[in-house]
Amino acid sequence: MSLARRSLMEAAARFGWRHAYGDTTQVDALLTEQTETAYTEAADHAQLATAKNADVLTVQPCVLAVRGRVLADVLYLEGVLTGARNRGLPPELIERLEDAIDHGHELTVLLADTVRITAAHATGH
Repeated sequence: MSLARRSLMEAAARFGWRHAYGDTTQVDALLTEQTETAYTEAADHAQLATAKNADVLTVQPCVLAVRGRVLADVLYLEGVLTGARNRGLPPELIERLEDAIDHGHELTVLLADTVRITAAHATGH
């Protein structure tokens, strides 16, 4: 199974969604649940990260892991976008997917720059 597919399946399991919703009330409830879950988990992550990330090299593996997951998901979304275009789905959906993909690629560049900074600071350059 590809990394992108596995990453999305893990996200689905973590946030409890497994199928599509045709009702905007259900979608809003799901989005709220995702946000609440993420913020609840973030408190644990922040505590662990504060204790663990004492120097630039301990930050590096965490940033690399996040970049890998984001990149895999963005590339998966490119496939979703291709399918949406090929099926003539609504232009608003296409535009939102394009925006999300663009922002995702921007995020991977920023994360890569962050990793480079950790290496540069570790070597004193």
